[in-house]
Amino acid sequence: MINRNFVIIKFVALIVLLSLMLCSFIYIAGPSYGDDKKLLISTDLGDIEIILYDKTPLHRDNFLKLVKENYYDGMLFHRVISDFMIQTGDPGSKNAAQGAHLGNGGPGYTIPAEFVPEYLHKKGAVAAARQPDNINPEKESSGSQFYIVQGKVFSDKELDKMENKINQARKNSYFTQYITREDNSAIKHRLDSLKIKKDNESLNRELQTVLLNMEKEMRQKGLVFSFSPKQREIYKTVGGAPHLDGGYTVFGEVVSGLDIVEKISDVETDKGDRPVKDIHLTINVKD
Repeated sequence: MINRNFVIIKFVALIVLLSLMLCSFIYIAGPSYGDDKKLLISTDLGDIEIILYDKTPLHRDNFLKLVKENYYDGMLFHRVISDFMIQTGDPGSKNAAQGAHLGNGGPGYTIPAEFVPEYLHKKGAVAAARQPDNINPEKESSGSQFYIVQGKVFSDKELDKMENKINQARKNSYFTQYITREDNSAIKHRLDSLKIKKDNESLNRELQTVLLNMEKEMRQKGLVFSFSPKQREIYKTVGGAPHLDGGYTVFGEVVSGLDIVEKISDVETDKGDRPVKDIHLTINVKD
């Protein structure tokens, strides 16, 4: 009986030991990215390893296609802004003359936006550049141009200020739609009448009521912007470019080489944000 108990104790101890070894192995192996694709961006200043997210398949597949065609090889980082981002992907940057204006080139097509709420513009985020809203209201991405976020760390006060600025812009945009809607025609008529009469006191009072009702409607529709607790924590610690969230598609992130992103972001640039000394790159899919 004693021998049997001894064997059982040894067996249990062996199982515990193997479990601990397995846990240690899993921890050492590092984070797993599932089927996300890994690529290596080799630059004149060092290597940057990135992954492409599977939850943004249109951007992932297009990027992989261009990389396999050696589309990016020989391009420059043509736009670099310290504490913000480094940008590349303009085919016109290959062999570009010093001082030449860059940033308008691409493969001749755009990619539909793929906004995934969990993908933030944190430091190291890889995101697609695009044309501004006034000519690109659908926020479609450039077919080839992308940027890597350097960003900076923000305080709660700065994030509050950013929220207010974003919401003010949204209110200004929404007001025109709200006041010209058929169901609000009586409100518009009332405001126009007070404006004609130059009854500013009544006009301001009426306008405040309209704005309160409009803001209530915006909240009900989920149109009022606010940073989540997770976003605030990331931007207060890791840093990034929070004002770009929801406006540009994030489709990957840097997994090693953030120090190289820092080096590139700190180089001297001209008035057009192009590095004075060219920084070339090549991109390859990692095995």
